[in-house]
Amino acid sequence: MTDDPITENQEETQEESSEPEDRLGALQAERDELFDRLQRLAAEFDNYRKRSAREQAEQATRANERLVKELLPILDDLGRALEAATDHEEAKLEEGVRLVHRSLESVLERQGLAEIATDGKFDPHVHEALLTQPSELPEGDVLQVIQKGYSLADRVLRPARVVVSSGPPEEPQA
Repeated sequence: MTDDPITENQEETQEESSEPEDRLGALQAERDELFDRLQRLAAEFDNYRKRSAREQAEQATRANERLVKELLPILDDLGRALEAATDHEEAKLEEGVRLVHRSLESVLERQGLAEIATDGKFDPHVHEALLTQPSELPEGDVLQVIQKGYSLADRVLRPARVVVSSGPPEEPQA
């Protein structure tokens, strides 16, 4: 060791100045590592999002494929009904149309389609009132169904369009 106080001071100053530089370098390295991890995580999430969207689209395609496959026999039945119509075989035409209607109804029921009930009171959640009419039934009862309504998995696809009773007609006063 040197006995020179100036040299000792310089060495201490260099050690003190190199300590913050070392610390700064370590913090920068840690920052770079964290930034790299963040970029990798963002890329992984982006890949997950794309894969999930692709799988969802494939699932929808498979579901549509199953439905279309079930509808093909109905298309065949309609073709046969049209052939009967060209041959003027009314009885066969009516029978063919009834067969097609039953088949289509059956396929749609298997897919979860349900007809909305229209007997009884008007329900604004599942019915659409097209008009009201006086009748002997109490006010708010469904009188007539103009168009059937349907639900799929407890969701209304199309409300039933109905005519609603406005109650008994008022008699003119004398």
